Amino acid sequence: MEINNEILLDLPRKERELVAPKLEFLRLGLRHVLHEPGDTLKSAYFCNSGLISVLSVFPDGKSVEVGLVGKEGFIGLPLIAGFRSATTRSVVQIEGTVYRIDGEALAAILQQCPTLERRLHQFAQITTMQVTQIAACNRLHEVEQRLARWLLMSADRIASNAVPLTQELLAQMLGTRRSSVTVAAGVLQKAGTIAYTRGDVRIVDRHALEDASCECYAIMQRQTKAWKRESE
Repeated sequence: MEINNEILLDLPRKERELVAPKLEFLRLGLRHVLHEPGDTLKSAYFCNSGLISVLSVFPDGKSVEVGLVGKEGFIGLPLIAGFRSATTRSVVQIEGTVYRIDGEALAAILQQCPTLERRLHQFAQITTMQVTQIAACNRLHEVEQRLARWLLMSADRIASNAVPLTQELLAQMLGTRRSSVTVAAGVLQKAGTIAYTRGDVRIVDRHALEDASCECYAIMQRQTKAWKRESE
């Protein structure tokens, strides 16, 4: 079972040897829900492959995506701050694998693993920055720009230019109507940036897709790289 999660890969050998026995490897299928708002967080997850969407859910059942987690990240951030309840829904959007760790085991091991603790706090800051930027993006930018930004973020997290998602799912993630996604995807496809078939989006020209995206993608990339340089 190859480890692809960037947080785990970045640990010094001593910490990896402490963490490894606490990890359980799992394969997760499409639409698998890791937790709902209000759930008690019994476990945390290091994403190893695939894509997990973090959704803000409203009382009427509507939801909008506020974060994306792939092999760079971790699900269960409240646990590192000593909190036990979830405020969002985390659901698998592209099937993949995770390493699960018990919440109590994580709390205990963080006391012995300063690098892991620091990396998780850094990921929490990056996530907060991204959530803030995505909230502004959803309010200010057109669907076409947001779709381009979302596809770029997804491709980065799964390390592939092929993103297996339906228009219905894209509409849910972007908090808009399916018809709007259809139009936006058509514009991007006509411009030669993507190729779209039922259930699958393939990035054809990444540079052109970056140009079609709003400035939010570049802002998030630039800040994440700056913070990573500061932490080296």
